[in-house]
Amino acid sequence: MLVGFEHADDAGVYQLGPGTALVQTVDFFTPIVDDPYVFGQIAATNSLSDVYAMGGRPLTSLALVCFPEKGDLTVLERILAGGLAQMVEASCTVIGGHSIRDDETKFGYSVTGVVDPGRVFTNDGAQAGDRLLFTKSLGTGVISTAIKKGVAKQPWVDAAVVSMTTLNKKAAEVITGSNQAARPAAGNLPAERSSNGFAVHAMTDITGFGLIGHAREVALASKVSLRFFADRIPLLEGALECVRAGHIPGGLQANREFAECVVQYGDGISEEIKTMLFDPQTAGGLLISVGAEDSSRLAQALSAAGVPSVEIGEVLPEGKPLIAVLP
Repeated sequence: MLVGFEHADDAGVYQLGPGTALVQTVDFFTPIVDDPYVFGQIAATNSLSDVYAMGGRPLTSLALVCFPEKGDLTVLERILAGGLAQMVEASCTVIGGHSIRDDETKFGYSVTGVVDPGRVFTNDGAQAGDRLLFTKSLGTGVISTAIKKGVAKQPWVDAAVVSMTTLNKKAAEVITGSNQAARPAAGNLPAERSSNGFAVHAMTDITGFGLIGHAREVALASKVSLRFFADRIPLLEGALECVRAGHIPGGLQANREFAECVVQYGDGISEEIKTMLFDPQTAGGLLISVGAEDSSRLAQALSAAGVPSVEIGEVLPEGKPLIAVLP
């Protein structure tokens, strides 16, 4: 086992041989949009994300279905079709699954991928001096809550759906395809550096624990501190409006109660922005800790591949506060 429970990483990694390791993850949840096909797409995108965050390539998946006994099977068919569409885009074969009767619909996948055991991206390799790049934007949690309340404006819904149905595949391909400097997952494996490789030292996807929750895991696992710049953090259209209107998911409140104790805010940061830092994301973006000398070049490569990214912070030596957020 190369990656297990120790640092709350995105997926487990198990080495099969000198050049091959399995990446395994599982995720499923209740509907967050009204359209069953789109819900299936979102569930699949979210399930695949952890494999990409580890630097892996998804191979196979198993569908997990909870559905009411007397539910409309047409709805279930659309959910499965949406999920399959994303799996096809990811070149990940659905080889089976399991279903149970449940009063509440739930859907997701167990996904298995492969990765080079010497080039696994974990959350415990961030180094002081690194820059923090973030793909996608925050806000799917509060917008999904507004959708459930029936008060979300259509442009907000559209922006959130685009985000939640966009695979992290392209971003992972840019990083893994060019990176020859990834820190090995096992301490006894030698690291090979290349003059044209991106010095990506750690990576995680921002999902249910929000930006601060997942950043906390990186900081603790890597024994570093992090600094974010609030005005650089991208937000989805409508996210701040949702916060001001009180469309706060329970998960956001739980995230804030748990993790805000490690955060120190600079002067002038609004309460809305503070709230957004804890917003639980579905199929969120990647937080990438990359050497300062490679940050701009990686951002350019991501942009060329159609992946938006923003440098939102930096890695500092271990100290207090664990996470600082400046204006």
